[in-house]
Amino acid sequence: MKDYKGFIFLCIALALFSCKKEESREEKVVSDIRFRYFNLEKQGWKSKIHSQLVDSINYTATEVPIQYYLLKDLGNTDLIKVDSLYEANKKERVIEFTFEQINEEDLLGEKFTSRSYEKSVEYMSFGIQKDFTVVTSKKDTIKCSGALFERTFKIAPKNKLLLFFSGIDPNDKIQLIYQDKLFNSGTLKFRFKDSTLKL
Repeated sequence: MKDYKGFIFLCIALALFSCKKEESREEKVVSDIRFRYFNLEKQGWKSKIHSQLVDSINYTATEVPIQYYLLKDLGNTDLIKVDSLYEANKKERVIEFTFEQINEEDLLGEKFTSRSYEKSVEYMSFGIQKDFTVVTSKKDTIKCSGALFERTFKIAPKNKLLLFFSGIDPNDKIQLIYQDKLFNSGTLKFRFKDSTLKL
């Protein structure tokens, strides 16, 4: 009978110990994820800003990791979910692209685009994504899969686009190519030499 009670005690102790071990593995995973996102936040989330000034218009391209948007949308309470969504979408790239006239004039007017304001807004909203491509270090050319034009309604002097590209290795270096058909500035190239993530 004593041996039976000792055996039951040993089984309970092993069960409690294994549950504690399981919990510590999950805590370690969350801790690792938290550390990676902490490093991203300390880097400022974005890659280096790449700018070119052509005919009084400043063109700026900045790569933003998709984890930034996932955390912004989902919060940081369930980092395992955020990390699993990142793993499912890690071949996606997001680039912020801004246009700004150096004297802070409205770029979408006829003076700069040779189009009416309405036609310029329509082009920024629906047609401009065809003007962007990415070339990877493996010389693959990838078309822009979507563009989101953030309207400012003439309040801010900048016009900003979010550009989306799919099927790119997360560690691959890329070059953004913009064939400017809105302001007729020609072909602009922005080389992202450093990977956004340095962990």
